[in-house]
Amino acid sequence: MEHLVPDDVESTEPVDGIFASYLVEGERMSAQSFEMEPGAAIPEHDHHHEQFGFIYEGEVTFHLEDGDVVVTAGEGFLLDGGEPHSVENTGNTVARGVDVFSPPRPEDYWSE
Repeated sequence: MEHLVPDDVESTEPVDGIFASYLVEGERMSAQSFEMEPGAAIPEHDHHHEQFGFIYEGEVTFHLEDGDVVVTAGEGFLLDGGEPHSVENTGNTVARGVDVFSPPRPEDYWSE
């Protein structure tokens, strides 16, 4: 078993106001934690990975082809691989959550 302590993991800022920490990678999935400042946004993109996430503080808004979905603290989401999406912190406080990707994403994927 791998035991991870988020405070021991280095954080990077792939987009202004968004901080991501790569937590762990297994054979079939990987996980990262993230923080999004109010107003910060990840531009529209897609990836072949399924993406499950859980918001434990604040709220984020996903902009999808079918419309917008607000995910608040205590709620989760699931994106199919290949589904175009952008995400934005439309709230007034920092949003914090965890993303899980399958298959695993490489640790430095945000540098591409």
